[in-house]
Amino acid sequence: MRTLAMIKRVLLEMIRDKRTLALMFVAPLLILTLMYFLFQSNSNTVADLGVRNVDSSLITAMKSKHVQLHDLKNDESAKTVIRKHDYAGVLSQSGDKLTLTLQNSDQSKSAILKNSLQGAEVKLKMEAAATTIKTQGKAMQQMSQQLAQLQKQIDPNAQPQANGLTTMQPGQAAKTTKLHTHYLYGSSNSTFFNTLLPIMIGFVVFFFVFLISGIALLRERTTGTLYRLLATPVKRGEILTGYLSGYGLFALVQTILIVSFSVLAFKIQILGSVWTMLVINILLAGIALTLGLLISTFASSEFQMVQFIPVVVIPQVFFSGIIPIDQMESWLRPIAYIMPLYYGANSMSNVIEKGATIGQVAPNLLVLLGFMVLFLILNLLAMRKYRQV
Repeated sequence: MRTLAMIKRVLLEMIRDKRTLALMFVAPLLILTLMYFLFQSNSNTVADLGVRNVDSSLITAMKSKHVQLHDLKNDESAKTVIRKHDYAGVLSQSGDKLTLTLQNSDQSKSAILKNSLQGAEVKLKMEAAATTIKTQGKAMQQMSQQLAQLQKQIDPNAQPQANGLTTMQPGQAAKTTKLHTHYLYGSSNSTFFNTLLPIMIGFVVFFFVFLISGIALLRERTTGTLYRLLATPVKRGEILTGYLSGYGLFALVQTILIVSFSVLAFKIQILGSVWTMLVINILLAGIALTLGLLISTFASSEFQMVQFIPVVVIPQVFFSGIIPIDQMESWLRPIAYIMPLYYGANSMSNVIEKGATIGQVAPNLLVLLGFMVLFLILNLLAMRKYRQV
């Protein structure tokens, strides 16, 4: 009964605090929406490329909606042209030698130009190969016809023989092939946001639950409420259970809201189960809740609580998968394994993008559960110093 009374008090306080509710439920949705529009704009990136003395066939092959070509008539250096017109690059040709000079202040535009040039070269090679095959086919066809005529002159009653040569019927055209691309996840219109969203869902849940739960318990201490509770016969476990259950209900609602909003508003494709997504985010919320309560014991004011964010929360973003772990320095990689968000984000990406089942992400879920139990035990130990009777 005492635990239920604690839960009821926490719920009433949260419901009366409109600003905290807005921060918990509205702010995450606004952040995700802003990120959606920011990263969607990357699909419309256009790179300006100056071209000088470049073969017309290569220029034609490079044309696309992402590359704006500018014919250069003067003899200014590539460096001067780029700085003068703010081009992403300059492509010049001297004989068989191509020189591509990139501004490289925007790496996405540099990648567009390099990929466009490589694609154009491949396209020209394929066209040259197709022309060669077509010419050879016509030559073989003529040889076959001449051989048939010669054979007929020698023996008018003989049937035409292939003689090991593949003949082409007159008027028969060379077959052309078309490339059909299939995507297991997303489509040709997918942007970096599709890759980032699974990670950001977990991070947003983690961050806001950590912030609000930590500040809420800190406020209980600074107002003296926690000390009065500890002066009563109420056990530490009952107090902690009341806080965790009360704030946990709001964390659960926030998690369901964020996941539902991501699915419905962004039309995110989920290859796995939505319920598995919810389980992962609920565990992340539980870890953020217990960690926020634990960190608040080391802060004496709300300002100090906020100062813990760069130390506790921000480093987890770097090891969540935004930067591939296998591309990091070898001495940095082990740090990822002590970050709860690494396991949560990895599980979210596998479920959404690869269709992983709850059994396949179970090892990560067990690690998350272990983090939550660890922080819960540390909370019980930390609360000892507040009991004064």
